[in-house]
Amino acid sequence: MTDELRAAALVSKAWPYEEARKVLARLRGETPAKGHVLFETGYGPSGLPHIGTFNEVLRTTMIRRAFAEMSDVPTRLLAFSDDMDGLRKVPDNVPNQAMLTAHLGEPLSRIPDPFGKFESFAHHNNAMLRMFLDRFGFEYEFASSTDYYTSGRFDDQLRNVLANYQAIMDIMLPTLREERRRTYSPVLPISPVSGKVLQVPIEVVDAAAGLIRFEEDGTAHEHCILSGGAKLQWKVDWAMRWVALDVDYEMYGKDLTDSGVQSGRIAKVLGGRKPEGLIYEMFLDEKGEKISKSKGNGLALEDWLTYAPQESVGFYAYREPKSAKQLHVGVIPRAVDEYFQFRANYADQPLDKKLGNPVHHVHGGKVPDTAMPVTFGLLLNLVGVMGADADRAQVWAYLGNYVPGASADKYPEVDNLIGHALAYNRDFVAPTLSRRKPDAREAAALRDLDARLAALADTSAEAIQNEVYAVGKEAGFENLRDWFAALYETLLGSSQGPRMGSFIALYGVANTRRLIAEALA
Repeated sequence: MTDELRAAALVSKAWPYEEARKVLARLRGETPAKGHVLFETGYGPSGLPHIGTFNEVLRTTMIRRAFAEMSDVPTRLLAFSDDMDGLRKVPDNVPNQAMLTAHLGEPLSRIPDPFGKFESFAHHNNAMLRMFLDRFGFEYEFASSTDYYTSGRFDDQLRNVLANYQAIMDIMLPTLREERRRTYSPVLPISPVSGKVLQVPIEVVDAAAGLIRFEEDGTAHEHCILSGGAKLQWKVDWAMRWVALDVDYEMYGKDLTDSGVQSGRIAKVLGGRKPEGLIYEMFLDEKGEKISKSKGNGLALEDWLTYAPQESVGFYAYREPKSAKQLHVGVIPRAVDEYFQFRANYADQPLDKKLGNPVHHVHGGKVPDTAMPVTFGLLLNLVGVMGADADRAQVWAYLGNYVPGASADKYPEVDNLIGHALAYNRDFVAPTLSRRKPDAREAAALRDLDARLAALADTSAEAIQNEVYAVGKEAGFENLRDWFAALYETLLGSSQGPRMGSFIALYGVANTRRLIAEALA
């Protein structure tokens, strides 16, 4: 860590540094008694983890790295799974729905795995989360709510909750509807009869011993809530966890804003304090609806990684965390090209600009300096005109005309990008392509372009682009966007397309003339 980097980090306006400075201010120049700063992320394993879940760990990691550039205080990142929660409804996107329905209300960690691979539904979903995080190379520690409750690690704070039972009720009851108030309790006993997580009123018998009293189906029970005998309502659970673990930082979505306020008040009652944190906007699907684990309407991480390099998802997640963004396959191509564009700019930027460049945070300051000779958008257009049967070798043959000495060995990142482009084209582009016939003016312009290409001595992308512009102007297109739209729709079969000079240089003049001939036929 250089003095120059630390000085720049301490004043950078990039949001990870702004968040890290909150933690730095919280410390007041001292190392916490626990010896480190604790960052936490939460996961509710009632459904399969999606890219929004992954995103929270990613962004927290970016803040953790930013903090490390400002301070020498050690840090930890705890990925906490609330896997002792009772299953409230069966997710739409998992098998064996009837089996899961029979286990409604039971802790997720005690419900059989509908996929038949792990000892419980929670264990399966936890494994999926860890696989996602491990694939991206995060440094984190996984924590299970079930493990922490049953091991007794939370017992002291459970006693604390019982000792402050009425104060917690005074915080929560005014936030609830009248009907909910009648049955609300901060403590949810695990039924000794049915094994379900019960939402019933309780009476504190002995806070120090962890004893409560409640009724289930008309039968009174005196029950110990320690060592896995109960879990807490999630807002109380959240607050208890902050206090028990002394969490310094945890971000959460805008939909949990009010919950964060209540949990912060409860944490204070328990003798602790709310961690610092960022309230981020939610990811939306293509319909503009909030992504939901139970609906399964999000974009899975493995889907993104099928169609784009993993750095691009980090880049997309970094941008504007306080603004709602759609997250579906349609956003991938632009995210890929913007990632490589920002990466290309990084090396020549002054230090303060580097710290504000998203790729600094995507790569933890170790940004690759290899150049990309072709854009993802251009590759997509190339494989689009080549057809659904195009293969990697054919794409490299075209690239050899565009980039001297181009090969997979020389440009391994391009080779990977070709694989993503072929997959994206096969699944999303090829089925939608439909070339239309040009109208009379467009046909005349295409014939002019064909003649100019035939006579062109300089076949560089810039020279070709100049000719394309000239044809459009001379053909009387008042708005050249209409001319380029005509080229995309008649030659490529798409409403959008690349810089035509670059595309023709890549695809080849002779091949482009064949496209023009097909359009004019």
